[in-house]
Amino acid sequence: MDRLQTFYDRLATWRDGLPALVVSAGVLLIAIGAALALHAVIFDKILARRLRRDTLAAILLRRARRPLRLVAVLLAVAMVAPGLTLPLSLHDVLRQMAAVAIVILIGWAVLIVIDVLAEWSFRRYRLDATDNLMARKYVTQVRILRRTAKIVVVILTIGAVLVTFEGVREYGVSLFASAGAAGLVLGIAARPVLSNLIAGIQIALTQPIRLDDVVVIEGEWGRIEEIYATFVVVKIWDWRRMVVPLSYFIEQPFQNWTRQSATILGSVYWYVDYTMPMAEMRAKAEELIASDPLWDGQAKGVQVVDADRQTMQVRAVMSSRDSGANFDLRCNVREGMLAWMQEVHPDSLPRNRGELSVAPEPEPRRSGSDGFRPR
Repeated sequence: MDRLQTFYDRLATWRDGLPALVVSAGVLLIAIGAALALHAVIFDKILARRLRRDTLAAILLRRARRPLRLVAVLLAVAMVAPGLTLPLSLHDVLRQMAAVAIVILIGWAVLIVIDVLAEWSFRRYRLDATDNLMARKYVTQVRILRRTAKIVVVILTIGAVLVTFEGVREYGVSLFASAGAAGLVLGIAARPVLSNLIAGIQIALTQPIRLDDVVVIEGEWGRIEEIYATFVVVKIWDWRRMVVPLSYFIEQPFQNWTRQSATILGSVYWYVDYTMPMAEMRAKAEELIASDPLWDGQAKGVQVVDADRQTMQVRAVMSSRDSGANFDLRCNVREGMLAWMQEVHPDSLPRNRGELSVAPEPEPRRSGSDGFRPR
């Protein structure tokens, strides 16, 4: 016991011999280290089993692990700060750092809650289903609103952090006092960003496009691959990507093939001779359509839709569950009918007709009274 008391006395003497700033820094580091160790023990030992569960609370805790680490550090600093012997300027620095950290922590926590709630709500819908119209509606709406909300939270957090500084706060008051010309300049500079953000909210509410929609933009066929806060990525059929600003879908016309349903009606055209028996051609085309597994069984038909001096134009219409299946179905029917016409009715393929006539030989000229030319 005497030895322990002697050790404490020597430690106190050694501590008193050190500068107060060094002692305070050591205490602060020890407090931060203890807070980090306690945080690790709680998450790795106490809550380890609960964090492996697939519940909303477990997901929130897993995502909040790093923000809670910052909370532990702030609590440790707040507990030991009153007993530290520090210059007044350092106390002010610690107070400012704590205020900034608290604001960042609040913004961080709000972003995590937004992400977790959005991802949790997506579990009720499947985008890989055959009829995924409702899923695409919901996921598109939530993703756009989530990204818009996150941008707003980040902007507000940055503004709140800046307001914690006295100089920035005074500058902000003076800026608001003379906000006429400055506000006009900022409004003009931020117009493209603001217009796209507003367009994103409009798209989320009215939904002219959704994720996985089939669209035709500037003559390019593709699918809506991703919708961001200010632009849309369209995956073109040949795997190129077209990046389109959100405002385009509010201000410019475009084609949306899956606005109400993914089911689509496609057509195939042939040019044939007038000698083609339409009853046989209609029966063969409908047979090819009905026997193809890509046909959804809803609509099919064959008609003569046009005729000129040399050929008639025959159109076959057919429906499929989506545009990709309809493209393949049209190719199959087109190839099948061409093979059938070449094999069964090659004479009814388009041809050019001409008529040749032989002029009669001219009669010999007569010069004498008997009708013969004298020699």
